[in-house]
Amino acid sequence: MKEAFTMIDQNRDGFIDANDLKEMFSSLGSTPDDKTLKEMLAEAPGPLNFTMFLSLFSDKLGGTDPEDSLRNAFAMFDKDGKGKIPEEYIKDLLENMGDNFTKDEMRQTFKEAPIEGGKLDYEKFVGIIKGSSSEEA
Repeated sequence: MKEAFTMIDQNRDGFIDANDLKEMFSSLGSTPDDKTLKEMLAEAPGPLNFTMFLSLFSDKLGGTDPEDSLRNAFAMFDKDGKGKIPEEYIKDLLENMGDNFTKDEMRQTFKEAPIEGGKLDYEKFVGIIKGSSSEEA
């Protein structure tokens, strides 16, 4: 998913906007009108950053696991069972295991992450990824 986001984010500013979509479609030989591009972007309830991109694609394609599966995956790294994982630990895993995140991808991902006291609240994070959390006032 991060590769797809990066391919669409033509200007590499961490957000997908109408110009990014227009350039991406153009490179594929298509030229959708501005109305179509605006309708695509209107599906996101806010600026289309990497976190929102994941959420939209999970809804459209079923590309991410249900909330319980994501929560359980994070829980495997939660030694205390308190719903939180040390920020540096999860960053180390993402940068050094599996499909490694780049520094820019880390910045984009953790820009929206609920981190308090150096710990990622993965309960809230799963809600953000799946689009089920409500912003606290």
